[in-house]
Amino acid sequence: MTDTDTAPPGFEETYTEHRLALVRLAFLMCGSRDFSEDLVQSVFTSAHPRWHEIDNHVAYLRRSVVNLAKDGQRQHFRRLRLAPPLQPAPVTSMPELDETWALILRLPSAQRAVVVLHYYEDLPLVEVAKLLDRPASTVRSDLHRALDRLRKALA
Repeated sequence: MTDTDTAPPGFEETYTEHRLALVRLAFLMCGSRDFSEDLVQSVFTSAHPRWHEIDNHVAYLRRSVVNLAKDGQRQHFRRLRLAPPLQPAPVTSMPELDETWALILRLPSAQRAVVVLHYYEDLPLVEVAKLLDRPASTVRSDLHRALDRLRKALA
């Protein structure tokens, strides 16, 4: 085995391969295309100086996106003094999906993160728990509560 076989992926390669998926994740977390692009750019910019120190680049980037999206939402709601969020731009031409998406955006950030990572990113709950640095039982509870809220809102 040579050094190139075990070498971690390069920064540019990872950026090219994973940027769009990370922008999609950011969009699912915050609902703003512009903010999502800026957020992912910030994540890559902050990771670049210590790229060689990061063990799992994709997991690190994904977790950074989730954390920055949550931080951005907190700051946004502080500025609005907890005013309800604006209606998001339509994601699709199917109204039932837009209605569901609008409800997902109203979930508390922890619950929204679990729903997005589990259903949209197709991650098992164990991985979601690791990514969010929370106990698996808490993640399962968050998912259960989120689904209950969504069922009630859609009923």
